[in-house]
Amino acid sequence: WEEMGLYASMRQKAEGKKSFVLHDGPPYANGNIHIGHALNKILKDFIVKFKTMDGFDALYVPGWDCHGLPIEHQLLKELKKKKADVDCVEFRKSAHDYAMKYVGIQREQFERLGIFGQWDDPYLTLDTEYEYWILKSLSQLNKKGYVYRGLKPVNWCFNCETALAEAEVEHADHSSPTVFVKFETENAQVLGPECTDKNLSLLIWTTTPWTLLANVAVSVNQSFTYGLFDVDGEIIIAEKSLAPTIFEKAGVNNATLIKEVLGEELTSLTYKHPFGIKEHCRVVCADYVTKEDGTGLVHTAPGHGQDDFDTGKKNDLDIVMPVNDRGVYTHEAGSYE
Repeated sequence: WEEMGLYASMRQKAEGKKSFVLHDGPPYANGNIHIGHALNKILKDFIVKFKTMDGFDALYVPGWDCHGLPIEHQLLKELKKKKADVDCVEFRKSAHDYAMKYVGIQREQFERLGIFGQWDDPYLTLDTEYEYWILKSLSQLNKKGYVYRGLKPVNWCFNCETALAEAEVEHADHSSPTVFVKFETENAQVLGPECTDKNLSLLIWTTTPWTLLANVAVSVNQSFTYGLFDVDGEIIIAEKSLAPTIFEKAGVNNATLIKEVLGEELTSLTYKHPFGIKEHCRVVCADYVTKEDGTGLVHTAPGHGQDDFDTGKKNDLDIVMPVNDRGVYTHEAGSYE
């Protein structure tokens, strides 16, 4: 089809017809194509060819993503070097050459699959003109007030010391250490006279105990019924229906229910940070709190998860992230730095 100029003939016959544009998310230029690339491009090729046969001017412009972690990571593996061992300027030049090498290789491989497109003039994200339009678009967004600086939890690789896109993260099942933790309240009396002069604690359960240093709140479900249980003179708060399982796991057989409250009533409480880093931490409501596991009270660290972050923004909570780029606790962790 290349020798007979089939694609050029198709393009010529399509001139003047109604346009159909398929916006193609580009692959990284960091190696040979694999079955995922093939499936992606073949399915898109079906669509473009069908639209061409259906009377549209269906121009397909392929492209490559020539920036980013996948290319740099693959290059470092080939060089058998670590990030700290390379000169930044020279490494960028090498990354450019590496990307261009695999643009050529992948282009030939896609063409051999019979994918029709403008292979002689693709778009490359490393082209100066392409980068210019990206910067120009960003400038326009900034002028219109859409760009701001703020905090947000992102996927992060401590080894590469860089943010990861969702497509670069693979989730695997694993066993995590879980802990129940008592958060001692500061104003137990607000729940009634039976709590006055009593040690009253919120009981949370977490699968990420290393994030406890970043705790700023406890989330509850406003419509759940929570029980106040007397255990050896101390009052423990947990979701009522979950309490029997919790106490069984803890080997507690003398818990006595003394009062029931709705989750929204618990928002009047404040508590001390479990590691003494902060006082007057708050209890807030969040719809994602469930009865599937745990205690019905969720340790909330806005710096370590999207749900927690959204809850933090909604309730004007501090965004604490006491871990640096290398995964080491910082001064925000207090004495645990």
